[in-house]
Amino acid sequence: VQLQASGGGLVQAGGSLRLACTASGFSLDSYNIGWFRQAPGKEREWVSSLDSSNANTYSGNYLKGRFTMSRDNTKNTVYLQMNSLKPEDTAVYYCAADRKRRPRHASYESYDYWGQGTLVTVSS
Repeated sequence: VQLQASGGGLVQAGGSLRLACTASGFSLDSYNIGWFRQAPGKEREWVSSLDSSNANTYSGNYLKGRFTMSRDNTKNTVYLQMNSLKPEDTAVYYCAADRKRRPRHASYESYDYWGQGTLVTVSS
């Protein structure tokens, strides 16, 4: 069971990036998927999540709709589309999978498997 996060990089403020989270060893469509981020010196922060039971997605209010999640079952991959990026979005982004579909999808404790993280750097 493995999650691979990719797509990070350096982007200017106002730009966009799309992160990908690809699973191997299990099918993502039966797991809740979450994205978290951690900036230097800060605690891990919930970004967004996808409820596999109804395909609803949720994102932190602080993002004001700039980030959206989607899933491609044919590629066993979940995406995080990030638009209007700001320097404060700079962080390592992690994807995670919850096999029990716990209701507290914004809590990192709800997730069983984690990807290795991908660095997003937004320059001003």
